[in-house]
Amino acid sequence: MLLLLQFAAVLQCSTGFTTPPASKCIQSYSKPKSNRQIFAKDEKGTLFFAEDTATSTSTSDDNEAKSITNTQLFDSSTLSEANDALTSVGWATPMQGDGEMTSEDPFVKQIDESIRGEMGVGLDELLNPAKVVNLERDLYNLRTELASLTGATLDDGAPITTQICDSGGGGEEAEIIRTKITKKEQDLATERRSVFRGWLKNIFLLQAGLSMALSYVMATNPDALFGGFSWFNDVSNMDTSIKVLGFWWWWLFIVPSLRSRRPSGMEKKALDIAFVGTPLISLLSLVVTKDTGIIWFANLLVVAGAYGFAFLGGEDDGGEDGEGSKQPGWLKFIYKSLDFGSGRERGARN
Repeated sequence: MLLLLQFAAVLQCSTGFTTPPASKCIQSYSKPKSNRQIFAKDEKGTLFFAEDTATSTSTSDDNEAKSITNTQLFDSSTLSEANDALTSVGWATPMQGDGEMTSEDPFVKQIDESIRGEMGVGLDELLNPAKVVNLERDLYNLRTELASLTGATLDDGAPITTQICDSGGGGEEAEIIRTKITKKEQDLATERRSVFRGWLKNIFLLQAGLSMALSYVMATNPDALFGGFSWFNDVSNMDTSIKVLGFWWWWLFIVPSLRSRRPSGMEKKALDIAFVGTPLISLLSLVVTKDTGIIWFANLLVVAGAYGFAFLGGEDDGGEDGEGSKQPGWLKFIYKSLDFGSGRERGARN
């Protein structure tokens, strides 16, 4: 009986019959939800991921309505830790309105002159030149924002310091910026004193020499190094694996150790060529021979040939990045990519 009554009520609604005033038939429909991920800012400028969910419902009494719900997935403390982690390896948000900065940029030149006056060395002689540039850039942005919040007046052409940009007040947001400025100023003071000393370059050179000797023995006679270990004799084909690792040592350790000295000019060009050429010769030589000793010497010839080509060629590429050279675009891209992590990317190119 109850089931029949429910069916009759539905039938009345669908055929247009009216029901007693105590009851009301409502026809509703719901559009499919549309979800999309967006990247937004809150009132304080904090970046967060959000989900934009649009729903619409219409009834006989109400018009179509839409509601948007933003869900913050990461709080400000988590984002702050992520930003600090990126900054610690040299990454930072660019200055407003500026793209990639080079050594010819007035901002970078000003930093270089300041470091030369303070430490007696140039920006490129620091241990982390890219991090120094990014910290200076972050401080410029933060100080400018602090001046806007506190109403400080900045003179055109005058150095921007925290004291000049802070007129007091500004509320909680200004206090947050002051805290960030203090931390970055401490980090900058440490990085500006971290000079890439000559003895460290000599260590990399010694490392390359020792790696060369070790890799030769590995590629030709691994028994001399590992014959006394049980794992070397018990594991099948372990000697072959070590021999292969021996000639790959050129690309894995020897050339990278030489590049870690941050050479410039012709030597940098030679090591860039060697870094691209050694893996190619290691792969292609296997088609001709399986003698790991011969492949090791083939890598040696590639490195020596790279130095000969760079120095005897006598043609500079017009800068560390090859700007203005006649090299094809793809080769410029490869050379530029090789500088990643060497202190010349992310705003500290020379």
